[in-house]
Amino acid sequence: MKKTPFYEEGLRFSCARCSACCRYESGFVFLSSPDLDALSGELKMKTDEFIAVYCRWIGAPGGFFQLSLREKSNLDCIFWKEGCTVYRARPRQCRSFPFWPSVLESRAIWENTALSCPGMGKGPLHTREEIEGCLLGQLGEAIITRELLL
Repeated sequence: MKKTPFYEEGLRFSCARCSACCRYESGFVFLSSPDLDALSGELKMKTDEFIAVYCRWIGAPGGFFQLSLREKSNLDCIFWKEGCTVYRARPRQCRSFPFWPSVLESRAIWENTALSCPGMGKGPLHTREEIEGCLLGQLGEAIITRELLL
């Protein structure tokens, strides 16, 4: 029997544009092909140039690297400057927060994440169907990878 998710009745969220999820802590913003196209298009750059300037390759299990945005030395997102400078083209990972599998694992994790996000628990109610659609969308866009060259 499948367990009913804690968000069965939906969850409230409205981005407060506080930038807490974009700053102060190290993390990875992994990119899919649509993300890369949108970002490089927004900045009017060729994708290989965009990757060289704004990205890094992160080691992953299985002998692969995954493409992620770089961070500034103070751990802010490379595109944060008094707010997101690429907001219209921000990656799916950014657009889908806080509806990430890791955050939706349990009510306790959701509530712990909400301690640093003033938009969680406020704003419009997102239904279970919307939330699960968001999760499926994330799974449907593969992160760009490359093989480890020996």
